[in-house]
Amino acid sequence: MIGARQWIPAEQISDPITAITTGLPLDLAFATKGELAIDLLREAYADDVRLDFVAGDEVYGACTKLRTFLEERAQAYVLRIRTTFTLTLGGGTCLTCEQVVAKYLKQKRKWTIRSAGDGSKGERTYAWAWIATASPAHFLLVRKHRTTGELAFHYCFVPDGQPVTLPRLIAAAGLRWPVEESFEAGKSLFGLDEAQVRLYEALLRHLVLVMAALAVCAISAAAARRRTDTQAEVPSHPDEQPPEDLGLIPLTVAEIKHLFNTATTRRSSLEHAAHWSAWRRRHQARARWFHHRARLATAYVQVS
Repeated sequence: MIGARQWIPAEQISDPITAITTGLPLDLAFATKGELAIDLLREAYADDVRLDFVAGDEVYGACTKLRTFLEERAQAYVLRIRTTFTLTLGGGTCLTCEQVVAKYLKQKRKWTIRSAGDGSKGERTYAWAWIATASPAHFLLVRKHRTTGELAFHYCFVPDGQPVTLPRLIAAAGLRWPVEESFEAGKSLFGLDEAQVRLYEALLRHLVLVMAALAVCAISAAAARRRTDTQAEVPSHPDEQPPEDLGLIPLTVAEIKHLFNTATTRRSSLEHAAHWSAWRRRHQARARWFHHRARLATAYVQVS
């Protein structure tokens, strides 16, 4: 909410009739998402905010202005890029990301299995590889899905004086996962993308209210995590039998929102809602435990 920026399409700003009917500010100029990110970061730096890494999807990875802005400020980043992104390797060789994988990453030993962070069913493990470029500060980080073989590419910049390790870059790439989860929760649970308004100011008000509601539920879920997490220990080998009680996963943002709505609109059915909440969380804990056990069987299998 502190650094919110609303992207408005260029055609809406340039069309005077649309601009007037939607109440756009008279001095509003079109800015790409990359330029909005630069504006946001400039404000953050002015407020003495210091970032370990900046992460973003392909829209931001393709923005040369944003990458230049970050590098001029010695700001490390891990940005997603398209398969057609061209890299300059040692000796002046220029290859696309797809060509780099075909030429240098054919062998299994080039890949390592590591987690990108916790998911709803446990750790999100992928096969990872990285390639140095002609610049000592730039790297290509490649992620491969262990089942489908689908590839994702990240362009990385680590300024001089900072540690450059594969685990550190993977951890930075994994930071986008909770961001995507927040967007999904905002849209599916709180109507972030379902505003019925047509005026610019009304849209901003809607966004603030949605983000505030999401923040309340997220903070409540975080505060309740320790006392509502009763999950059994994850299995240690693929033949382990499940314990009699697998417990419950902690209260999630979705469950908090559901219980809050019930408590404020249908008080008589709160007990019923709490019962079904526990039922869902118990089955999610069970699914998580068995998912962990299934993963153990392939924990050390490399992807071809």
